[in-house]
Amino acid sequence: MPGIHKNNGPSVPDILLRRDTGHSLSEQIRQGITQAIDEGRLKPGSRVPSCRDLAAQLGVARGTVRTAYDMLVDSQRLVAKGSAGTWVSEVHHSPGKNLLSDTAVMAPLAAVIHAFDRPPLTFQMGVPANDAFPAKVWSRILTRHAREMVSKPIGYSDPRGSLALREQLVSYLSMARGIRCQASQVMITNGYAGALGLICLALGLRGKSVWTEDPGYLLARKALTLAGVEAVPVAVDEQGLCVAEGIRLAADAAAVLVTPGQQAPLGMTLSLERRAALLAWAERQASWIIEDDYLGELQLEGRAAPALAALDEGRVLHIGTFSKNLSPSLRLGYLVVPASQVAHFAEAAALLAPASSFVLHNAVAEFLHEGHFMRHLRRMKRLYNERLVALLAALQPLFPQATRAALAVIIALPEGCQDTRIAQEALAFGMAPTPLSVWYQDEGRRRYGLVLSVTNMPREGFEACAQQLKALVGTFG
Repeated sequence: MPGIHKNNGPSVPDILLRRDTGHSLSEQIRQGITQAIDEGRLKPGSRVPSCRDLAAQLGVARGTVRTAYDMLVDSQRLVAKGSAGTWVSEVHHSPGKNLLSDTAVMAPLAAVIHAFDRPPLTFQMGVPANDAFPAKVWSRILTRHAREMVSKPIGYSDPRGSLALREQLVSYLSMARGIRCQASQVMITNGYAGALGLICLALGLRGKSVWTEDPGYLLARKALTLAGVEAVPVAVDEQGLCVAEGIRLAADAAAVLVTPGQQAPLGMTLSLERRAALLAWAERQASWIIEDDYLGELQLEGRAAPALAALDEGRVLHIGTFSKNLSPSLRLGYLVVPASQVAHFAEAAALLAPASSFVLHNAVAEFLHEGHFMRHLRRMKRLYNERLVALLAALQPLFPQATRAALAVIIALPEGCQDTRIAQEALAFGMAPTPLSVWYQDEGRRRYGLVLSVTNMPREGFEACAQQLKALVGTFG
């Protein structure tokens, strides 16, 4: 139904009543609701509270609210539908000129992320294949846990997250990533951002320096800057992070943020030599290694490299998420901390960043326990490999310089190319390539190009997309 929100819950207007004015309470309620409608705070087609509920909230008689509603129905602001409730009229009312509309307010990260709450576009990074999600199995498990939550006594949940999920992650990380840990070392977080924020808080990184990969994840770099951390860009080569350069630039850095499994965005694995050097530096300086296990479990060729946390139990904080292998809408991640930091991080989580929905936690725990997750990963690897081959086949006749990079293909472009403009123009054609240049912090080594994720393939294949990209590069390259 147009204009009606999916939750269909009553919209509660913000009404302030005063008993020392010349206006009756009913008139003040009428004015408050009218203003809320005109300013767009009450949307057409939204439901308003019942007379009984609003009267209880405002502390007035039920008849007072009924009188206000009757006036609003007479003026066609509201529509009474009997037992179905009272709704804001679908008749258009122009919003007040003194308020900013939702579209006039810039969305967060608008310069980086093209849209929130939208289906993923072709080449968009960070989202799994829509058509590969095990929807039926997931729906069955999630529904069961939602029902169980309703039937159980209500109390405050463990701020570290569901014990069931933390125990399942201990088993999964042991088998898949080689990490030896206990459930007490695992903190469930609100995605990657929640884990990084908890680390910044618990380790007190404000005012300190942290090595970051260059190129590296732009949003992580922005998050560190917002947290008052100095991000020190350290070069990446074919062996991954250049540890010697990091030591030369900031030997006393408090931490390093690294993607050792598959470097973001270039895709190489941190070599054994560099791993040893990084661990030795962290031990020597009493610094921390923040391991972003970016696509660590989704390596398409050979066996996945072990996590850094599998090689060291004292200086590595391991971040993983379910965003790129299940769904980003879960906003579900996890952080594995060294045993020496368990009590400190648990207290920081409890006070400043407690875990959220236990329904999701327990559903994912069952998904892991029943083996659905490992089967899902196996299918995803096969599917992504097929799509990677298909994308390269479509691109290489037009872009011979196209190369593989984890679950993406990178098209290198000439220095100074407007890759950000190309990416912006591509949105109109249903494509969301990521400009390579924005991943670099040091302008002296900045490269230009397009990063194309292979996870979501259009029905007609990649050929038409490749032709359109070639036209855009020809225009703005």
